[in-house]
Amino acid sequence: MPKKETGSTADIIKKYSAQLLGFITKKVVRLEDAEDVLQDVWYQFSRLTNISDLENTSAWLYKVAKNKITDLYRKETNDSLEDYTYETEDGELCIKYILLLDENSDPELGLFKDAFWIEMMAALEELPEKQKQVYVLNEIDGKTLQEIADIQGDNIKTIISRKGYAVKHLRNRLQDLYNDLN
Repeated sequence: MPKKETGSTADIIKKYSAQLLGFITKKVVRLEDAEDVLQDVWYQFSRLTNISDLENTSAWLYKVAKNKITDLYRKETNDSLEDYTYETEDGELCIKYILLLDENSDPELGLFKDAFWIEMMAALEELPEKQKQVYVLNEIDGKTLQEIADIQGDNIKTIISRKGYAVKHLRNRLQDLYNDLN
């Protein structure tokens, strides 16, 4: 049988905060959501009248965290997909949050992801080979532009230019999909 937790609420919060945040962060898309869930867990914990009645404080905290994460996803499935898009300061369309969401909870999301990847692959195939290579190496493989320049034996400015042309083409090509989303 697990040992009952002794100590003040502050001691328990100090002991479990980092572990709980790590657990929650792995299960949600955005850090802000993880912090909100953690705050909800601590709020519910603070409302307990007698902490010493808990058989296993750790198990209780993780169970509440799991339930709060489930609540968060239920709430998010009622949100519109357009809530997960934004434009950067440079006017770039950013839909990465949509691509990270779990499509099992929302059929519309699954259809959008399928359409996105079909359009994305078709748009990549339309690019000149060197532009496509730069884009894929940078955005998908995570290589820096300098690493790509070294690999391809080209000037960094050439690589930057190729990436810029690729991004411009992809942005134009995916604009209709973005418009459908809104």
